[in-house]
Amino acid sequence: MKSLKRLGSVAMIGAVLTLAACGGTGANNANSDSAEKQLEGQIKVDGSSTVYPIMEAVVEEYQAEQPKVKVSVASSGTGGGFKSFIAGETDLSNASRPIKDEEKAQLEEKGIDYTELRLAYDGLSVVVNKENTWVDHLTLDELKKIWLEDGKTKKWSDIREGWPAEEIKMYSPGTDSGTFDYFDEVILEEQPINEKATLSEDDNVLVQGVTGDKNAIGYFGYAYYAENKDKLKVVPIDGGNGPVEPTNETVESGEYAPLSRPLFTYVKNESLKKEEVQDFVEFTIDQAAALSEDVGYVKLPDEEYKKDLEAIKAVK
Repeated sequence: MKSLKRLGSVAMIGAVLTLAACGGTGANNANSDSAEKQLEGQIKVDGSSTVYPIMEAVVEEYQAEQPKVKVSVASSGTGGGFKSFIAGETDLSNASRPIKDEEKAQLEEKGIDYTELRLAYDGLSVVVNKENTWVDHLTLDELKKIWLEDGKTKKWSDIREGWPAEEIKMYSPGTDSGTFDYFDEVILEEQPINEKATLSEDDNVLVQGVTGDKNAIGYFGYAYYAENKDKLKVVPIDGGNGPVEPTNETVESGEYAPLSRPLFTYVKNESLKKEEVQDFVEFTIDQAAALSEDVGYVKLPDEEYKKDLEAIKAVK
């Protein structure tokens, strides 16, 4: 009896192994083949310094899976990235604002079709020096008063009574930055920024500027504040419903208004015809939720990532 049972077990195991060898389910077999396939090629990415930490994290993960695909990522700012995109120098362009009408027109003129993909939410963060004990929050009007060019030297005492009569030192992203564009539109209402402000496309320069001066103020993406929160003091912003500090919860809910915004990457449809670009873009979307949180941003709802993947499949 034991012998018959053993024979029956061996027969069943043999049948299972035979089915597996024959590829019992085509889908699993296809996935296995796809996972094992090693791609080759080069992918060029440029654009927003705000989106850069997300893309840098994605590339690090992707290179572990596809080491023969060389992905280079630069951060010349949203505007600078679109210039390279329009010139045909890059496959993807990261942006911390939606593409402008004039940029769309230039791409159309060059015959370049593209697909817009959302990656995460950002809460543009206003920060001051850790030793600043007087700023507890700022209203939108006070922010505008600080940053707007009016021919005067700005002192903290000009902004609110009782604050020190010390000159305010301002640090802002450069004019090629989507963060600058967003701040310019929402806070300055497209009026000139204060001429004494130090502008830089490198957010680390802004962090250093604010940490090095007790009377400094600056702004940049939430991830750079999160990375340096031990050295900086974030300023709650009163958009009309009381002061709100940027956090994952207030950014995702929209409570941190009007300084919450989506972050994008744009991919050329022609580039998507290359297997390695398509694979990288799909990988980026798959990883965006987890990696955006890892580097200090706020993930989108799952439905948004599904829309991104559908958009890629539609091009394909």
